[in-house]
Amino acid sequence: MNPFILSTLLLTLGLGTTITFASTHWLLAWMGLEINTLAIIPMMAQHHHPRAVEATTKYFLAQATAAAMVLFASTTNAWISGQWEIQQMTHPLPITLLTVALALKIGLAPLHSWLPEVLQGLDFTTGLILSTWQKLAPFALLLQIYPSNPTLLVLLGITSTLVGGWGGLNQTQLRKILAYSSIAHLGWMILIIQFCPSLTLLALLTYFIMTSSAFLIFKLNKSMSINALAMTWAKAPALTSLAPLILLSLGGLPPLTGFMPKWLILQELAKQDMAIMATFAALTALLGLYFYLRLTYAMTLTLSPNTQIGTTPWRLPSLQTKLLLAITTVTSIGLLPLTPGLTTLLTL
Repeated sequence: MNPFILSTLLLTLGLGTTITFASTHWLLAWMGLEINTLAIIPMMAQHHHPRAVEATTKYFLAQATAAAMVLFASTTNAWISGQWEIQQMTHPLPITLLTVALALKIGLAPLHSWLPEVLQGLDFTTGLILSTWQKLAPFALLLQIYPSNPTLLVLLGITSTLVGGWGGLNQTQLRKILAYSSIAHLGWMILIIQFCPSLTLLALLTYFIMTSSAFLIFKLNKSMSINALAMTWAKAPALTSLAPLILLSLGGLPPLTGFMPKWLILQELAKQDMAIMATFAALTALLGLYFYLRLTYAMTLTLSPNTQIGTTPWRLPSLQTKLLLAITTVTSIGLLPLTPGLTTLLTL
């Protein structure tokens, strides 16, 4: 893609999210969401491949449906209450419709079926943007909807953690595994959003860092499936020794960074007398931990059975910049000791 066009699309992507962040009017928020969607579609379809076009079409239809629901719910709220302010939602009908619409936008279960298929058709760079930046604007709106429907949010959260763990078990494609990982992590955030919004932001931040590391590692190694992970040791030995720690951090295994948000969320759920939900969420985390362990096993304890024809992969030095990967890798592994400081900052 032309660098000028790519820069324009990235700036437009940032503009759409910023408009949604700064808006107090539902029409402005909807406009920001639409700008966001229209900016990423050319980036998704830049590879002229039927699979990329199919993924772009599915994404457009899902986002258009969610945007129409947002517009309909905000219009219904204006008709009932006579105002368009985001933070002045009072009637349960538009609140429920908006929650469902935003859940469809970010891919929460049971409205998740588009996300694995779309992510599978994209390259790792666009998939990373879809899994991180595109979640910001809908989350900003979810945090502002008050009072939200607590039962609906808990059901969406629990269903997402279960579907995200269960759906990733039988996958062999790395992008689909990362999609189900995204669904499970979003479920944890939605589960706690009504009780402690600052904790949701902390979980979202750590998810962004860990997912960025995973996407950048797979992009560096050009690994698309679990079988391809067996060849990564020859390409980047040092990175391959750190990658299992990042994957286990995504699974929430102590003493890695990914354990921090799960630990704090379970603690907060116990404070809210929701011990059953906390137990169920902890059990569903084991499902996700299983397929992260599966990736770890494929990367470190297996060798590729295929003889490489042509130039051996370790003789091809990568020209990609590794600064962002280095920063996110360190943060994904070693942030847990800073938990008290982070929680203090969130309570200020």
